[in-house]
Formats: sequence, C-alpha cells, structure tokens
Amino acid sequence: MSRNRSSKPGEVGEGDRLELTERGLRPAPRPGLRHEALDELKRSIALAVVRQFTPREIRAQILGNLHRWHRQGAWVSAYDEWRDIATRADDGELFAAMLGRDDNAMRLRQSMPFVGLLAQAEVRRLHEEAAG
Repeated sequence: MSRNRSSKPGEVGEGDRLELTERGLRPAPRPGLRHEALDELKRSIALAVVRQFTPREIRAQILGNLHRWHRQGAWVSAYDEWRDIATRADDGELFAAMLGRDDNAMRLRQSMPFVGLLAQAEVRRLHEEAAG
C-alpha cells in the first residue's frame, strides 16, 4: 500500500510502514535514506540540543529518560554507556558521544537518551531538512 500523501512528516498515515524499537512503534525509515544520512539527522538533532541546553540540563534529561525507560523495561546496552557518560562530569566526553563522527558516537546516537529537550516543531523541521 502506498503512503498516505496527506500525512505530515512524523505522522503515520494509512499504508505507512512501522518498525518496533526498544521504545515502541515508530515510522520505519524512509526507503533510500542511507545509514549515513540517518546518522547525520541524529547528529543535527544532537547539535541543536547542544546549542540550546547546558551540559547539566542535557545530563538531567539523559538520566531522567534512562530512569523512566529502565522502570518500563525498555533497556538496551547502549543505555549503560549513556548512564556512565551522564554521571561523569566530563563535558568533552558528553559532546564527543553526542556529536562525534567516529563509529562509537554513531553507535551511541542510535539510542539517544536526550530526546524530549527540543520542541516537536524543531525536530520536525530537522527531519524535513534531512528528507529534502
């Protein structure tokens, strides 16, 4: 079935594919969106977070999300690493995980626990830019 053309980015329409993740259902990545492009989207989201929030605010969001997800039973091994990064007061390590271009940073960005800091409209705009 084809995508419902009237749905906005981030919304689900009739015929859309969904994927099951540790945190529930979400729209499946669009066909043709390369792994590198998807990581650049996640990196642009992380960059927007770093520009708008202090390391202390970012750490608080990370730890709050991880605490909630652990209680809900939604846990992946990368969350252990994020928890360790967030509990240490090393801003360089935090920014390297969020913004780095190395394999480890790319792997960690697959499970970003700092979600929820940006307004939905800004996240939608970043998705649209990546798709454009």
